[in-house]
Amino acid sequence: MIRLSSSFVRTLREDPADAEVASHKLLVRAGYIRRSAPGVYTWLPLGLKVLRKVEAIVREEQDAIGGQELVFSALQPREPYEATGRWEEYGPTLFRLQDRREGDYLLAPTHEEMFTLTVKDLYNSYKDLPVMLYQVQNKFRDEARPRAGLLRTREFVMKDAYSFDIDDEGLDASYEKQRGAYQRTFERLGLPTVICRADAGAMGGSRSEEFLHPTPIGEDTFVVSDGGYAANVEAVTTVAPPALDEAAIAGLRPMHVEDTPGASTIAALTEFSNQAFPGEGPVSETGEWTRYEMLKHLVYLLTYPDGTTEPLVIALPGDREVDEKRLEAAVAPAVAAPFTEADFAKHPALTKGYIGPEGLGLDSASKIRYVVDPRVVPGTSWVAGAGQKDKHVYDLVFGRDFTADGTIEAAEVHDGDPAPDGSGPMRLTRGMEMGHIFQLGRKYAEALDLKVLDVNGKTVVVTMGSYGIGVTRAVAAIAELHHDDKGLVWPRRVAPADVHIMATGKGQEIFEEAERIGLELEAQGLEVLYDDRPKVSPGVKFKDAELLGIPTSVVVGKGLTTGVVEVRDRATGAIDEVAVQDAVQAVVAEVRED
Repeated sequence: MIRLSSSFVRTLREDPADAEVASHKLLVRAGYIRRSAPGVYTWLPLGLKVLRKVEAIVREEQDAIGGQELVFSALQPREPYEATGRWEEYGPTLFRLQDRREGDYLLAPTHEEMFTLTVKDLYNSYKDLPVMLYQVQNKFRDEARPRAGLLRTREFVMKDAYSFDIDDEGLDASYEKQRGAYQRTFERLGLPTVICRADAGAMGGSRSEEFLHPTPIGEDTFVVSDGGYAANVEAVTTVAPPALDEAAIAGLRPMHVEDTPGASTIAALTEFSNQAFPGEGPVSETGEWTRYEMLKHLVYLLTYPDGTTEPLVIALPGDREVDEKRLEAAVAPAVAAPFTEADFAKHPALTKGYIGPEGLGLDSASKIRYVVDPRVVPGTSWVAGAGQKDKHVYDLVFGRDFTADGTIEAAEVHDGDPAPDGSGPMRLTRGMEMGHIFQLGRKYAEALDLKVLDVNGKTVVVTMGSYGIGVTRAVAAIAELHHDDKGLVWPRRVAPADVHIMATGKGQEIFEEAERIGLELEAQGLEVLYDDRPKVSPGVKFKDAELLGIPTSVVVGKGLTTGVVEVRDRATGAIDEVAVQDAVQAVVAEVRED
């Protein structure tokens, strides 16, 4: 039994000053974790029990699909990551260090390279494949803004698995096995998830899906439609309007430059247009000008991992803003930052508030890359800056008056936007990423020369999949979902104990009976936490029990004089009086029913 009188457990009555969310507050107050540095936490004994139970569920589901566990060192040499380009691509999020001989190392944020090299060292034939390997290991990422306790940390426990197959058909089969294992894992953990299309990011690869847990505190935004479409906003593709052919474009009004005094913002330009040119809007049936027709130009400075920089001008409808996460995904591995006054000073051809396409605010000699939102298609008509203060050009037609270097998916997604698969309007919601699965393909195998002989004796590159679950984040997400205003309410599968016994009185017979019940429950295979503190009041013990969140409590106190004890259900608050001689049987039945 875990005896509180001698256990390394201390509860707190006040929330930690830096805590923002319920899981952070309660895990610290209940003595499950302690902060040791920004984004770095110590797992205390009770917290470690919860963590290990979550890990066990993850392991069971990985083993069930043929996964084999190994563990790599968190400390990794530079060379494999340089071979795949990720020594630079990870940028400032990578913890880099040197040994005494000035050799370069890193604290691994993920282990694709090492899994690949290990299979390369040991396997050389199609007969060795397929193989599924996984580990549960500490990872390190130098988060710029660690927050919310365990939800965004610099050191975290992650399950990462990798499949190795001879061909794409094999990869598809491995991917589906992992997909099913993830669904079962989160169901067992009591965490509802939505499977969303996702951007592969620095991982690379083709098919990519996230398992997002819907929650208001989630850092991810995703969309769903009634027809079944679900995707992280970073992976949403815009439904573009139909393009016009040359004959239709030829019939459109010619562009013309107009004085637009003081109209340096989209709102001001829209208001001015309705006053100066009422009824001439090209999109609205009433001819009203809307923010949509005002082609907004935003300028960013891209910084690449090698330190080189490049300006980028993005054009998008005026009723949209740039979504920083979508932009980040679109320009990766570069990092995008809005142009500063100093940047504009270096590019005098860019007149803030009046930027337009090349020749209308973009200096062709400067070769600034110019990209447009997918809604900007041939035949669409816009109002844009004329490259001069207080001047805009109207009836500016894409494909006739200007072109672009490409398109970019960087505009924010709105509620009601059409789903790209035609399944209806989309709804925005917040979520927390619990898992991510990728079809990596041959990116890492090619970079690290992982090849085997196929059935014909020909050398082929192995194809890979990658599958990650944030284990420490899962603990926080469970705590976030399962709590009330009194404390944690753990699901039994991950609770640090099955039963919390409290001796609430001063008589020795109370402690002896509580001890007996605890030992008998333990003999029945239950995990027992026993509050045997002799000089602690019943009120404090009850508050601690509510804070700790064990699913079932047994109170041995004044009722003992009439031969009863209380059995309490933490989730429902129900209290049943049970005869002392029936207490063990009643609790065992309740636990096994769960």
